[in-house]
Amino acid sequence: MNPQSPARNTKVMNRFDLTSRLVAKLKHEEAVIGGIGNTNFDLWATGHRPQNFYMLGSMGLSFPIALGVALAQPKRRVIALEGDGSLLMQLGCLTTIATLAPDNLTLVLMDNGIYQITGSQPTPAQRADLVAVAVGCGLSNSAWAADEDDFERLMDQALAADGPALIAARIDDKPGTGATKRDPVQIRERFMLGLGVREPL
Repeated sequence: MNPQSPARNTKVMNRFDLTSRLVAKLKHEEAVIGGIGNTNFDLWATGHRPQNFYMLGSMGLSFPIALGVALAQPKRRVIALEGDGSLLMQLGCLTTIATLAPDNLTLVLMDNGIYQITGSQPTPAQRADLVAVAVGCGLSNSAWAADEDDFERLMDQALAADGPALIAARIDDKPGTGATKRDPVQIRERFMLGLGVREPL
């Protein structure tokens, strides 16, 4: 018999609450990449920052985009927020991140076990431990957050660490708090300005 996944022993938390706790820790113009759907809806609702990027329409690109930003701007801390269903679409990105191992990248996985934005269908990873998958891909600094205090502790460690880290949290099925304004050009331009790679017009 396989041992029970450590994820089953963690508290079920709320995505907006965790996102708010994360954003409250940002003091140095850290870049934050929000995955599609409720992950970036909650990021949007925490308050706009020029360093926030809201992915629209394509599943699983938060972690790869964040990897690119982390490599391009190694002195800037970069955080990516992604859902479990989206990560499953781009699972191979974990091996790429582990291989390139940027010092400044933190990955946050919000796992509610469903494709919430499309109708709450269960993901095909009901019996999978995505933290164990990340460790197996080479991301040794990966952990489940046991509760909100543990999430904050893990975030503090990750933001001070040298090397990529992955923090996973079990979340409830509450819908996103906000709704991202769907203007890809505006999102891109504001983010580029926030990262200092585009001059104001």
